[in-house]
Amino acid sequence: MMRKSEVARKTRETDIFIALDLDGEGRSSIDTGIPFMNHMLELFAKHGFFDLTVRAKGDIEVDYHHTMEDLGLVLGDVLAQALGDKAGIRRYGSCILPMDETLALVALDLSGRPCLVWNVDFPAPMIRDLDTRLFCEFFQALVNRAGMNLHVRKMAGEEVHHVAEAVFKAFAKALDQAVTHDPRVKGVLSTKGSL
Repeated sequence: MMRKSEVARKTRETDIFIALDLDGEGRSSIDTGIPFMNHMLELFAKHGFFDLTVRAKGDIEVDYHHTMEDLGLVLGDVLAQALGDKAGIRRYGSCILPMDETLALVALDLSGRPCLVWNVDFPAPMIRDLDTRLFCEFFQALVNRAGMNLHVRKMAGEEVHHVAEAVFKAFAKALDQAVTHDPRVKGVLSTKGSL
């Protein structure tokens, strides 16, 4: 079963293409126009064992907001398409991930019901020229389009880069767990018979 998808989205504010292979090897080719976000998506691909291609052009001369939000929308769309009917997957995933002084917790459910619980207070408002509040916007957009219940919590952390990195790595590992096929799961993992 091929669990791959490609999605392109073009508006007056952004032009984004994302290709995702859930059963990859962690290879990535990322160009968002936002250097730190390139780094985060490369980590996501590597630690989730996803093959990921991202090409994004946005009105970053105005602000990073449109690009960050639309990256989340398109990644959510491509994830939902790659998962298809979700038959045979574990559905749930979680990870508590340390990065030096930082500890991040991510738990998720591919339930079809979008819900983001974001408990991440960054120790600084900016990473270089990127407003750290935009990470919540990215994940909210992703959750809405993927139909995912996602809890993200910073349990410890004093270095802003480490906090962001721990969140993206933990998200990758939790998602990898949730999308993994389990031969014991017949159809979808729900007493309702659908997700």
